[in-house]
Amino acid sequence: MKTKIQKRMKKRVTISKMISFIGLGNPGNEYASTKHNAGFWVIDELCRRWKISLQSGKGSYVFAKRKNIDVFLMKPTTGMNRSGTAIKEFCNHQEIPLSKLHVIIDDIDLPLGKLRIRPKGGDGCHRGLESIIYQNGNIHFPRIRFGIAVGSNLRPSEDYVLKSFKKKDQILANEMIVKAADAAESILYNGLNNTMSKFNA
Repeated sequence: MKTKIQKRMKKRVTISKMISFIGLGNPGNEYASTKHNAGFWVIDELCRRWKISLQSGKGSYVFAKRKNIDVFLMKPTTGMNRSGTAIKEFCNHQEIPLSKLHVIIDDIDLPLGKLRIRPKGGDGCHRGLESIIYQNGNIHFPRIRFGIAVGSNLRPSEDYVLKSFKKKDQILANEMIVKAADAAESILYNGLNNTMSKFNA
């Protein structure tokens, strides 16, 4: 069943050139279901919707381009803490300015069930964002924060983010994957400001 966002997509055709969505996470089966890979999950959902497949890029990343539209999806393969290196390679090769990247990350300071979309900002103690800012010398890129906090036992954060959700919480996590993908599509067709007004509520 198509979402409301997907139905409206057919009515809107104007898209900012060379926009990209970057999902952060750690490669490898041992990390696939961990909370730190929320960004990867959203990219996978967008690939499924758009019927495209990721392929190896000219650097430490995999990527896909949507047919007939200058929209890229990308996952670094460097590991979370070195994401900035892969993103710099990707931007240089595709000639995409950092401001056109929309980085999707997990956020331990947001409860599961919440999204926060921001046009720019610091790293918020997130190692992936820290790497991007360090490697590119710039904080001016949008980010979609995917809340992963459940309960109060969240520290040390390094341990919490590298565990899977409990089965009862994974149901809500799956709903939020869909919602985050909806937000990405809304950015494409409705713009960042309108999307923030809707999804940050």
